[in-house]
Amino acid sequence: MQLDRAINSFHLLGEEIGNFLYGKTANREKWEKALLLTEQENPWFTKENIISALNGITPWLEKDKLNAWLAQYPQPDNKKVLTVGVVMAGNIPLVGFHDFLCVLLSGNILHAKLSHSDKTLLPFLAKILIGIEPEWENQIHFADKLSSTGLNAIIATGSNNTARHFEYYFRDIPHIIRKNRNGVAILAGLEITHDLSMLGEDIFSYYGLGCRNVSKLFVPKGYDFKLFFESIEKYKDVINHNKYHSNYVYNRTIYLMDGKKITDNGFLAVINSPHVASPIAVLNFEEYDNLEVLVKELNSIKEEIQCVATSNSVNKNLGNLAPLKVELGETQSPLLTDYADGVDIMRFLSEQ
Repeated sequence: MQLDRAINSFHLLGEEIGNFLYGKTANREKWEKALLLTEQENPWFTKENIISALNGITPWLEKDKLNAWLAQYPQPDNKKVLTVGVVMAGNIPLVGFHDFLCVLLSGNILHAKLSHSDKTLLPFLAKILIGIEPEWENQIHFADKLSSTGLNAIIATGSNNTARHFEYYFRDIPHIIRKNRNGVAILAGLEITHDLSMLGEDIFSYYGLGCRNVSKLFVPKGYDFKLFFESIEKYKDVINHNKYHSNYVYNRTIYLMDGKKITDNGFLAVINSPHVASPIAVLNFEEYDNLEVLVKELNSIKEEIQCVATSNSVNKNLGNLAPLKVELGETQSPLLTDYADGVDIMRFLSEQ
């Protein structure tokens, strides 16, 4: 398919998503059915969270942004068409859409294994895309499982344990294997209510299930959490979600039984911990004395970090983590060029 046709079809898909979001679509009933089915299959995927995911995707599909993004990569006339397998995650709604977009707009054939946690939304969008441009039907395939046979490349996302399995199973073909990562935030101690409220968005969006959600907070030694708790009070309704509430109660109880000191506000448990990853409804924190030393320590564990949220008060070069830096409140608003784990998929595919 010619690139301009491919771009235009995704642009029109973006317009249809926008029409749904603004109540202008003629296919409202089909959209509502897809959202309802998704929530029934996975209670974490509330309508609100699905809408957030769709709002995040729509800006990517603006024609000028797609053209500017793709202009960075070579477009040879006689490009070899690859069959690319994608093992998709399912931690937040449509988390595999960026891989879907990359494989197709790089001119390749997609064979995707959907997560059982998110098996409705992407095929639904793919059906709309095929309705716009029927030629996509030959390039989009969803499967219950993937074999390395017949694949020219693989992109797989999973836990650290699953990643080891992927690395062995797909060892003989070019691959990108993603492991567990989390977002972290660095505070200078000078942040105002607005800054901390935006940090709350990074912590609570999608109930904290995304790899870009902030799970670990670095604060100056002796930091007073009073203003932090006041600033995130607006997110208190997360506790009304049954599964979130159950996780909050369970994790809080475990910490108390283990004799660990926690601070909580009725919907978030905050604990001093060296770990980057935290359980649902828990925020790890660690104090630092020297920002320069902290940056060196974070660079040493770069493989565990997906993004670093900071305020303007943190005036420090983050070294190798600099490309992962985002403003507070922006962790779940990645750009087209914000590749998961910092691996440029388009460059990878163009080199095969």
